[in-house]
Amino acid sequence: MTILPTLKSPADLRKLPIERLPEVATEIRQAIVEQVSKSGGHLAPNLGVVELSIALHYVFDFAWDRLLFDVGHQCYPHKLLTGRLSGLPGLRTSAGFAGFPEPRESAYDLFSVGHAGTAISTAVGMARGDTLNREGFDPATKADGRRVVSIIGDASIVNGLAMEGLNGAGTLKRQFLVILNDNGMSIAKPQGAIAGYFDKLRLSQTYGGFKQAAKEVLKTVPGGAALREAYHKMGEGMKAVLNEGAWTEHFGLVTVGPVDGHDLPSLIAHLREARDFDRPMVLHVKTIKGKGLAYAESDATTFHSPAAFNVINPDGATLERAGLENEGCRVEIKKDGRSFTTAIGDIMVDAMTRDAKIVAATAAMPDGTGVSKLLPRFPERTFDTGICESHALDMMAGLAKTGWKPFFAVYSTFLQRAFDQCFQEVSLQGLAVRLLLDRAGLVGGDGAVHHGFCDIAILRVLPKAAIMGAMDEASLAAAVEFMRNYDDGLSSVRYPRDNVSAKFAEQSCPAFELGKARCLTPQLAIGAPGNNGVGVPDVAVLAFGTCAIDAMSACESLAAATGGEPNADLRVAVYDARFAKPVDSALIRELLSNNVPIVTVEDHSVIGGFGAAVLEAAAAMGLDASNVHIMGLPDSWIYQDSRSKQLAQAGIDAAGIARTIRKVVQSTGRAEQRTGKAEVQIKTATPARSR
Repeated sequence: MTILPTLKSPADLRKLPIERLPEVATEIRQAIVEQVSKSGGHLAPNLGVVELSIALHYVFDFAWDRLLFDVGHQCYPHKLLTGRLSGLPGLRTSAGFAGFPEPRESAYDLFSVGHAGTAISTAVGMARGDTLNREGFDPATKADGRRVVSIIGDASIVNGLAMEGLNGAGTLKRQFLVILNDNGMSIAKPQGAIAGYFDKLRLSQTYGGFKQAAKEVLKTVPGGAALREAYHKMGEGMKAVLNEGAWTEHFGLVTVGPVDGHDLPSLIAHLREARDFDRPMVLHVKTIKGKGLAYAESDATTFHSPAAFNVINPDGATLERAGLENEGCRVEIKKDGRSFTTAIGDIMVDAMTRDAKIVAATAAMPDGTGVSKLLPRFPERTFDTGICESHALDMMAGLAKTGWKPFFAVYSTFLQRAFDQCFQEVSLQGLAVRLLLDRAGLVGGDGAVHHGFCDIAILRVLPKAAIMGAMDEASLAAAVEFMRNYDDGLSSVRYPRDNVSAKFAEQSCPAFELGKARCLTPQLAIGAPGNNGVGVPDVAVLAFGTCAIDAMSACESLAAATGGEPNADLRVAVYDARFAKPVDSALIRELLSNNVPIVTVEDHSVIGGFGAAVLEAAAAMGLDASNVHIMGLPDSWIYQDSRSKQLAQAGIDAAGIARTIRKVVQSTGRAEQRTGKAEVQIKTATPARSR
């Protein structure tokens, strides 16, 4: 690597001759592949836009001009070109740069993004703002004004918000460039009628054929040289005619292309012409997702966002670096256990095999939600809507209305985009639509833009909604079985981007009962005979979802610190809460009526979450809730890092739960009263994590 370390800003890039830019592209690809092979991250999307990123920064000055990304998982080359090479080794951790645009890192990142369809609308807003500020580019009056560019993929462009953005862009009376990055691949195969349009366009030879034929004709006709010169001067305005049937034209945007997104001279030429265009334009750029790495090109779905991987040479030895020369080699993606996503795929296969009325859907995330296991087994009952969560929910409502049992598998963070549909078309109609909420809670390296921290809060307001959390694979299967037979309204189960715990694998999992918690320490349950023959615990931990596993680990660490059997000097009753709506009011009443302190734990915001529901239930029953202690995600943003570090930061890992239990018990003096000891000495040990 010789050029990339010298590029402290895009200004350094623009000093290079065009002939050297392919070297920059190679170095960027090598750097990204090497790092992602170590840490995981978004690989194929970034490899596909290397040349496009170089060309954009070569033509525009985004220290002044505006560059907005849609989704943003293709921003690694952009970050490397804007002086952040030193942050690459810490990719997706607090020690490096985020995997998505992040304004805290650089003025070149204008928005924190991570959801699809947003770039065009925010770009329209910035274009209007710059015009109002008299800073917008105008070829006649403000040649040094700000240009506005947004990048969106062929999968994101079908999102409803993107359509609204195009509708707004078409009303602009100024420069406005939309780069349509058409790689023929979203995370999975693009879905829908517009995706079909792109497929037809890729197969068409009209553009290239017409262009070449025109050149040949102009060579033979009188005045052909002058016509060729006129053609050149008219630039993109003329070339746009070649694609005047493009659907984006109907929004009032001139459409140019498609052009080769890996041909740097051609890209730069097109962008230079588009830079000074005085009205909204779409530049249709064809790229190859995973470009430059054979594995990623041939399997862009797997390599969209792989875990860390090794490149193995033919004799079995691991290469020192995952270079781009990979002929004869193979890739081995590192595995570290069975994930909830894998588990839900198997659970749904079983459920759909047993119940012919179940249908399933996902929004462009079949692998990320486990639905990929369903598509080949049940092709007529499984649907991929593309990046259209709102449409998916309304479609689910329609399926429910016609007598089917719909399950929608979606990341918690993306469900936010379809809350109105959950409200209007599902809950208000009393329809039984079932939500499988993957990536709930803290998600690790994807950071703040992808945390599923508010699904309980937004769904809990819906009448008759049944909101569940799964602590392990057996409880996830039991929750799905409950949902299969729940017909009173919307239901959901949430689970994290994590591996399932085997802590309770040897125990049978009782069926879910609406609004009933499960005691994981039956000998210490309220009312059960305990130490000294008194069936009242010193404290009760009501943990939601996988936090129940961490609560059990916390109790084990406390027992180890006292040197006794579990809860020998301290009696902690641990409950798998199971339901955030309805909560187990009978259990809450019994605990608070017996003056048992309650600690609630959840991988969700403390605002509007499970703990808040416990407080509300206590208040509704006229009980003193002053001894209810809520643990959850703070009212602040948690940025990219490993999930374990994020849980520790929020204080809801096993060690944090143990600390809270100790404080609560010591503040109440319950253990002292029971044992007669002056103080129960408890030292919090660092627990061995079970996941």
